[in-house]
Amino acid sequence: MDPQKAYDARRPTPLELYGHAEESLRRIRETMEGATAFTALSGRGALLIGLTGLAAAGLAAAAPSAARRLTIWLAAAAAGTAIGVTATLLKARRLHSLARPIRKFALNLAPPLLAGALLTLALARARDYADLPALWLLLYGVGMLTGGAFSVRPIPALGIGFMALGGVALLAPATWGNALLAGGFGGLHLAAGVWILWRYGG
Repeated sequence: MDPQKAYDARRPTPLELYGHAEESLRRIRETMEGATAFTALSGRGALLIGLTGLAAAGLAAAAPSAARRLTIWLAAAAAGTAIGVTATLLKARRLHSLARPIRKFALNLAPPLLAGALLTLALARARDYADLPALWLLLYGVGMLTGGAFSVRPIPALGIGFMALGGVALLAPATWGNALLAGGFGGLHLAAGVWILWRYGG
């Protein structure tokens, strides 16, 4: 067989080249999405969550009972979740970010939070309030660490910080619980919000 004819037979058609280029672009886009998975995290949202955490800590410190403190922190958790979801989606829309990175983060964050909710219910029914701060800090930290594993640095760092506070809460006196929650859900969120605003915008 003529070598030139053999080469021509193997040479891809323009349509095949277009399909190959389109597939390559799709893979590059998916890789970039994975690498910048959480640049759409709202720094302003993190700041608002931090302020909510500090407000909850202040109210809980003056609460007359452990049950009332639990109610205050659960309300703060609901408010913080609403703030975080809304702020992140608004920033993603402004930056024209795709939904895939946010969905990936949410799927990694949701299981620890669900486990935390179920364990909170069990401990509250047993009136075992002392272990709740460690539980919340540890599981929230796990969610941030796994969800932000392929994201910008502040997110996994935030998770590590929460887990460290959770470890302290396990060993510290129960009276430290509210202060440690303030340091985590208040202070760490404020620090992350400032860093994201400074380095990643919005």
